Amino acid sequence: MCITIYSKPDCVQCSATYQALSKRNIPYQIVDLTKDPQALAIVHAMGYQQVPVVIAGTQHWTGFHLDKINTLAETFVGLL
Repeated sequence: MCITIYSKPDCVQCSATYQALSKRNIPYQIVDLTKDPQALAIVHAMGYQQVPVVIAGTQHWTGFHLDKINTLAETFVGLL
């Protein structure tokens, strides 16, 4: 599973999301919405207005959600 985090610079919730994923050894890629207008259009088309937007397989959410990150960690353990 590839996890994508749509973010922007100096975003506290984005940083917290990166740290939580890294701490749990969950790989992710970051897409900076200030540098990628197509990605911004995708995020807006999904109905999101704030960052981070986390896409993990068929799941997606906005903001920092430790409960969802913990669920992802359980999924990744099952894949190893």
